[in-house]
Amino acid sequence: MKIDRLVSIIMILLNKKHMSAQELADMFEVSPRTIYRDIDAINMAGIPIHATPGVGGGFEIMQNYKIDKKVFSSADLSSILTGLSGLSNMIQGDELANVLAKVKSFIPADRAKDIELKVNQICIDLSPWMGNGNIQLYIEIVKAALQESKLLSFEYIAHHGNKTARTVEPYQLILKSSHWYLHGYCRKRNDYRMFRLSRMSNLQIQEKSFTPREYQKPALDFTEIWETIQIKIKIRIHKSILDRVLDFCSYEHFSPDCEEHYIVSFPFIENEYYYNILLSFGDKCECLEPMHIRTEMKRRIQKISTLYEN
Repeated sequence: MKIDRLVSIIMILLNKKHMSAQELADMFEVSPRTIYRDIDAINMAGIPIHATPGVGGGFEIMQNYKIDKKVFSSADLSSILTGLSGLSNMIQGDELANVLAKVKSFIPADRAKDIELKVNQICIDLSPWMGNGNIQLYIEIVKAALQESKLLSFEYIAHHGNKTARTVEPYQLILKSSHWYLHGYCRKRNDYRMFRLSRMSNLQIQEKSFTPREYQKPALDFTEIWETIQIKIKIRIHKSILDRVLDFCSYEHFSPDCEEHYIVSFPFIENEYYYNILLSFGDKCECLEPMHIRTEMKRRIQKISTLYEN
């Protein structure tokens, strides 16, 4: 969110003499051109930022300047507080509480009620309804290792239940599609890997520190890849699971079939994950086509039936 980055830049420049565009770009993982646009926006908002060219130069807020609390609109402050409050449900620690306190200090008394109303209109709660109780603890362990550049060790359960011991240099904590991941350099595989926190056990910080290597950011947007490998299959579902199927495709892909059923053009990739999705719908879902996927579903159902017969 751009407003979050703008506030962060202001806070950084208030506490440091100056920083270069490249330093700020690396910190926020954007291009220097984006930083220059951000600086222009901050200047237009009335906060005077001076640029010093050459080696050792950079951006700095003019000395003796104090921020006018009116520089942020009610919508700006509401957006910042909404995002930070959502993170505070999962990420604990004094640093986040301090950031919230600093942002709240920008709220003028005559706008406090209006901003509180806008913040309460959107609730972001990243904590799960149920599940692995270790996740929040593991988030704090990973955060501590990131701050101190300490190695992490844990046992990891990968695909097909394979369990291995790993030692990892942590570089990033990621929340993606409601799951938390650790991205780091795995010393067992000698490469960067993503590890889902829910699949870890016995996570521990090692005493040994490591020298950070040149970091390779993970690819998190697979839209183009999905478009090349994803196909549409035709399924027939009972109306009782309509809400569940809507988690995977929009209502435009549904067409009524008599009073009790729908025909759905369902996005599908031929792997374990998607076959298990179809199986999770039970007897309320039938794969109609293509035939080879329908045949594979039949084989898997018969295998499950045989398990219970024995």
